[in-house]
Amino acid sequence: MAASFHLFFIIFLSGFAAFPIFSFVYANANTTQHSWTPINHHLYHSGEGLIEKIKSLVHRHPDKLTVETIQAGTKDYKADITVVTYSQNWEQSGDKSKLRILLSFGQHARELISSELALRILSALGEEQFPPEMDPASLYDILENVVIKIVPMENLNGRKIVDAGELCERRNGRGVDLNRNWAVDWGKKEKDYDPAEEYPGTAPFSEPETQIMRELAVSFNPHIWVNVHSGTDGLFMPYDHKKSTPDGLQSQRMRQLLDELNVLYCSKRCLVGSGGTAVGYVAHGTATDYMYDVVRVPMAFTFEIYGDDKASGADCFKMFNPIDQTTFKRVLDQWCASFFTLFKLGPVCLM
Repeated sequence: MAASFHLFFIIFLSGFAAFPIFSFVYANANTTQHSWTPINHHLYHSGEGLIEKIKSLVHRHPDKLTVETIQAGTKDYKADITVVTYSQNWEQSGDKSKLRILLSFGQHARELISSELALRILSALGEEQFPPEMDPASLYDILENVVIKIVPMENLNGRKIVDAGELCERRNGRGVDLNRNWAVDWGKKEKDYDPAEEYPGTAPFSEPETQIMRELAVSFNPHIWVNVHSGTDGLFMPYDHKKSTPDGLQSQRMRQLLDELNVLYCSKRCLVGSGGTAVGYVAHGTATDYMYDVVRVPMAFTFEIYGDDKASGADCFKMFNPIDQTTFKRVLDQWCASFFTLFKLGPVCLM
């Protein structure tokens, strides 16, 4: 029997929650949606190619950068996560007075621009490609008292699926949404829950990727956490699982920092606030809520760095990633600069 086609109304999910792109699309009832725009390989690396390029960059700058690969899993499913650490002085890298920053990119497989931004930031940290309008002297001053750990591609197994042609895939290599697999409010499902998008796994931390990230966060004990996604333009703080922000002075400082970044780099167009409030959709079991509530990271954020709200709901590559050179460069320059402002302002906000 020929497969039937249905017309339906779909809400696509961004990094932590559903962002409101509404499109009428045709989909085969027995298959996943197919992208209309292919990956632009003149702009984007493959997942494995990007990791290799980052390792080469690190090896050129052993005075500032180190790299390690952390593995976890079972005989049935394994995951590797590459972690790059930046410090200007390795003898002082364990100094508890230094600001510790943990950044994660590529948690959702289809959001290729996220990991490209990780490479761009590392190029700046290696002093190979500076952020726009920033001179080397000011960069040195900003970074003198920080230690930064960067996970450039949290979901390499899922990314391999995207590289093979499934451009709408956001989950890991066995179909789990890594940003629903954390313990805070895990497993709760909204009325429009779609397992093809948001399956949270069999239990909190059922996935080796989230196990690695949890252990990394606990051992590093960062002052600042940022989970970088695409799907819209947004600067978000806790909470994702409810429509409110935390109480207290530190929450106010987080909001002030996001407002500042919104003015400087988003021309006030970014959505700002708690994930559950700013987007209007709550998400359960997210990394940022866990970092804030359990790991007790003082400043925990989710940044959404790009979204094409005019793209068809079936055109996943275009929806989540810039497709032309001009926009690609603008997004990377803009958000790279915003991170260095975060590195500069972070200590002030933590006083």
